[in-house]
Amino acid sequence: MDPLVLQNRLGHTFKDATLLQQALTHRSHSSLHNERLEFLGDSILNCVVASLLFDRYSKIDEGDLSRLRANLVKQQSLYEIAQRLDLSQFLRLGEGELKSGGFRRPSILADTLEALFGAIFLDAGFNAARDVIRSLYIPILDTVDPKTLGKDAKTLLQEYLQGKKIPLPQYNVVATHGAAHNQEFEIECLVPKLEIQVFGTGGSRRAGEQAAAKLALEAVQAALVKAPASARKPRTRTTQLKLAGIATIQPDAPNEELPLLAEPAAPKAEHKVEKPVSIKAAKTDAAKSDAKADSKTDSKIDGKAETKHDKTEAKSDSKSDHKAPLAAADLNDNRSEAPASAPPVTQSKTA
Repeated sequence: MDPLVLQNRLGHTFKDATLLQQALTHRSHSSLHNERLEFLGDSILNCVVASLLFDRYSKIDEGDLSRLRANLVKQQSLYEIAQRLDLSQFLRLGEGELKSGGFRRPSILADTLEALFGAIFLDAGFNAARDVIRSLYIPILDTVDPKTLGKDAKTLLQEYLQGKKIPLPQYNVVATHGAAHNQEFEIECLVPKLEIQVFGTGGSRRAGEQAAAKLALEAVQAALVKAPASARKPRTRTTQLKLAGIATIQPDAPNEELPLLAEPAAPKAEHKVEKPVSIKAAKTDAAKSDAKADSKTDSKIDGKAETKHDKTEAKSDSKSDHKAPLAAADLNDNRSEAPASAPPVTQSKTA
């Protein structure tokens, strides 16, 4: 195809046509290939995209800008830009790559686009390369959501499901179509908990998974928005009723929906309730009980004391009675000698 068509799409006309030819040449074609121009163009691309993001998103910090830039300059993004330019029609490939379908390979197309940026820089300077890159990336930036911060569809789906405490999705290769050098992968994405099944296709397994993940994310968000709140909250198997300060647990019947309105409470069982007692009466009763207890204790102590005293007096009397005859005999023998006024010996001992 005429190289002028490509130059018009890029918005740059080369002064040195050999630079354009070298940028489009793969290493399988000749020794003068585009790998060195690819190295140069990669650095220029990162610089220009970083400048675009810096000017466009003034409130985004360095970490988020880095992730967004990485998403814009990765192979898949470059491959999509190359497809819009129909760059595969201008490649110079060896016979082996032509037979294996190298002109459709994402890696070859992405590397060729970076080589073109390097060739433009050598042909007309940095400003010319910057203008070409800006014209290709501004339409993309207009469609980028800064909240996603450059995350791909698989990452966004995974984070969204984790935030909702839903198990991660499953990816399966359903089928492959086309020849070995130009295969198209059909990928199945499953979210079992929500019964979601979607399919995506792409030129590689990764591209197919990204396409399926994007569709799955949209389906999950729609399903959760439509689902009522009651369907997302598990019902408890017990109901706690609090009536008049009494807590009872009543199990629900299995496979039975909970009633929307509370059922009337069952009549309470009759039970005796003690009459409330005032504080003054309680104190009076307590005082009476204490007085009664003290009276019993005093009576017991007095009884024991009197019993002990009586026993002591009885013992003393028995001893006095046993010694009395002897004392009387002594008084009879010594009556003449003792004065009449002297008290009896027995009385003195007893006293």
